[in-house]
Amino acid sequence: MQKNDEREGTVISVGMNGEGVLKDDGKVVFVSFSLPGEKIRYKVLKVDGNIAYGKVLEVCTPAEDRVRPKCPVFGKCGGCQLQHVKYPDQLKIKQEKVKTCFSKIAFSELKINPCVKSKNEYRYRNKLQLPVSVDAFGNTITGFYADNSHRIVPIEDCPINAPWTADAIKAFKEYFKIAGVCGYDEKTGRGDIREITVKDVKGSLIFTVVSVKDELKNADILIDILKKHFTCEFSLFFNVNKSTGNVIYGEKFKLLYGSKTFSSDMLGVKYAAGVKSFMQVNDYVCAKLYGTVCDLACADENTVVIDAYSGAGLMTAMLAVRAKKAVGIEIEPEAVRLANELALNNGLSQKISNYLGKCEEIMSDIIKKEVLDGDKTVLVLDPPRKGCDLKVIDAVIKSGIEKIIYVSCKPSTLARDVGLITGTLQWGENGVKKAENPILRYRVDSVTPFDMFPQTKHVETVVSLTKNKV
Repeated sequence: MQKNDEREGTVISVGMNGEGVLKDDGKVVFVSFSLPGEKIRYKVLKVDGNIAYGKVLEVCTPAEDRVRPKCPVFGKCGGCQLQHVKYPDQLKIKQEKVKTCFSKIAFSELKINPCVKSKNEYRYRNKLQLPVSVDAFGNTITGFYADNSHRIVPIEDCPINAPWTADAIKAFKEYFKIAGVCGYDEKTGRGDIREITVKDVKGSLIFTVVSVKDELKNADILIDILKKHFTCEFSLFFNVNKSTGNVIYGEKFKLLYGSKTFSSDMLGVKYAAGVKSFMQVNDYVCAKLYGTVCDLACADENTVVIDAYSGAGLMTAMLAVRAKKAVGIEIEPEAVRLANELALNNGLSQKISNYLGKCEEIMSDIIKKEVLDGDKTVLVLDPPRKGCDLKVIDAVIKSGIEKIIYVSCKPSTLARDVGLITGTLQWGENGVKKAENPILRYRVDSVTPFDMFPQTKHVETVVSLTKNKV
C-alpha cells in the first residue's frame, strides 16, 4: 500500500473521530465518512507504519444507518463529521468513544451510560465563529475552515447553527461590499477583518468583528445593516487582534452599539452573558448536564461545593441553591465580575465566594480550608479541552476530598485525568503510564455522555467519583 493508491475494502468499525476503520494489506486504515459494513473504494492519503489514512471515492454498498447529509459542504468543511449517520447511531458512537478512551487510556473497564440526546439534531448552536479571508482572486470570503487547515470553505448558511445564521452572513457580506473592507490574508498580512463571532443569549445577539486594524471602517454602516436584518436586541463589539497565532480575540474590546451584556436564565438561575463569557453551545443539553451535576453533588445545608474553572458562575449558583456554600475559581476577570453580579442578582451573595486566579495556583489552599472546616465538601472540575494541570490533579489527590464530579468536553483528557485521580495511571519520567498493582484512591460511580454537539465527533461527559475507604 502506497500513497495515492486506489483500493477497495469493507469497513469493520468506527474510530475515535467518527471515521470508518478497515484492515487492508496488513494495515489499519482510517477513512472519514464511511460506516461499518460498507464496501468502499478509497484513495490512500498517507501511510505511517502499520496505519494508513484514506479518502472515500465511492460507497459501493451503503450501510443501513447512512443518511443524506443536510449540508451542501459536508465533507469539505471541517465542522461536522457525522451528518451521514442516523442520529440514534451517532449517540451510540459517542457512548462507545467514551468507553474506548477509558479502556485504552485509563485501563478502566467502566459501564458507560447511554448518551443523553439533544432536543434538536440541527439548529442547536447558540454561537457562530466565522473566519474571514480572501480567495485567489482577492475577493472577501467567509465560512468555516476545511479539516486540519486554514483554508476557508465559503458558506451561505450552516444547518447546525441557529436559524439567524444565514441572515448574519448576508448582513456582513453586504457590509464588506458597501464599506470597502476586505478579509485578512494570513499569507500577505494584508486586509482588515479576520473573524466574525455571534452569540445568542436568549434571543439577543452579541456580534463581534475581529480586525487587524485599530478602528472599524464605516462602523455606522454595519450597525444600520444589522438593524435592517435583525429586529431583536443586539450589541456590536470591535476587537483588535494583530497576532499571528490561532487565538481568535485580542485583549482590546470596544463596544460600538448596544448593551455590554444580556440577561438569560437556566434552571431558575438568572445570569448575564458578555462578549468574553464562556457559553455552552447547546442550551437544552447544557441544562440537562448542569442539572445532572447538581443531582450528583447531593448538596445540602451541610455541604460546601468547590466549582473549579467556574466561568461566569452559572453552575456555581445552581450548586449554591442547594448547598451551604459554593466556591468558584476562575482565571478570567470579566467572568468573575459577572459571577459576582449573578450571585447578587439571585440573592446568593452570602452563599457564594468567587476567586480570581489559576486553579493550579490557588485551588489547593481553598480545598484545604474547606476540608479543615469540617463540612462535607464536593469538588466540581470543568476544565478546558486540555484537561487539568498536573498541580490540580496533585491537589485533588492530596486533599482526600470525598466526592468529585468531573465535566469534560474531551474524552481522552478526561480518561487520563480520571486515571490519575483514581490511581490506574501514574506520572513517570516520560509522562503518564499504567500503574502497576494500583491501590485505587477513588471509585467511579457513573459516567454519562451528553450530546452537546450533534452531527460532530465531539461529546461532553460527566463522571462522578467517590473516595474509597482505605
